[in-house]
Amino acid sequence: MGNSTLKFRLLIMLAVAGFSFFSYLGKRSVNPITGETQHVSLSQEQEVAMGLHSAPEMAAQFGGVVRDERIQRLVKGVGQKIVAQSVAASSGYPFVFHVLADDKTVNAFALPGGQIFITVALLSRLRSDDQLAGVLGHEVGHVLARHSAEHMAKQELTAGITGAVVMGAGSYEMGRVAQMVGGLINMKYGREDELESDRLGVCLMAQAGYAPSALIDVMKILAEASGGARQPEFASSHPSPVNRVARIEAHLADLEGACRFGE
Repeated sequence: MGNSTLKFRLLIMLAVAGFSFFSYLGKRSVNPITGETQHVSLSQEQEVAMGLHSAPEMAAQFGGVVRDERIQRLVKGVGQKIVAQSVAASSGYPFVFHVLADDKTVNAFALPGGQIFITVALLSRLRSDDQLAGVLGHEVGHVLARHSAEHMAKQELTAGITGAVVMGAGSYEMGRVAQMVGGLINMKYGREDELESDRLGVCLMAQAGYAPSALIDVMKILAEASGGARQPEFASSHPSPVNRVARIEAHLADLEGACRFGE
């Protein structure tokens, strides 16, 4: 490879990487609920639209929604109480709660904009409304913290830098290395998102009149459901249950400090 070709590729790499970086910096806004300055790639309206569009497909992947109206009312009742009696009521997100028919996968998740899901497999392991509130409060926390929109912006930045490395180095292997590094960066943020949602869940539960200590019971239930089969924390998108419990206990010891919304 000649020097001129190498310089040209390096200039392209720098240009693409620079564009990606400054584009990411431009997606900056202050979250009115958490008070954090974030880089997000979607408006609130776009988050809601994306969640509504994706909800049927996501439900289908877990056996569809449960047809038992009693179960649906139970979950919706707890979820709506969390929203109505907490800071979530002022968020502008139209929260909707769904129970999925999958009785094998212990899971709960949130789509952008307020679509919240819990599987029968997880619901059947919960023993109280407080524990259910812990699961739903955690997922509402993901929505309020705009984690999906934030994660998408980071993925766009990672993809741009990875593309820049491939074009600049002209090497597939170098591109793979850059992609792996980017993946670890995004994974780290994923763990932080989970811890933040635990904190928000504790606060939302307390505001809605549920016992926030029940979230510790939920962590134990999740640990039991995993059967101890989990990869090292560094290579996992979720923190270990032990670390999560320790952080939750710290929040319980200082609820006022943990729940200063908008600051």
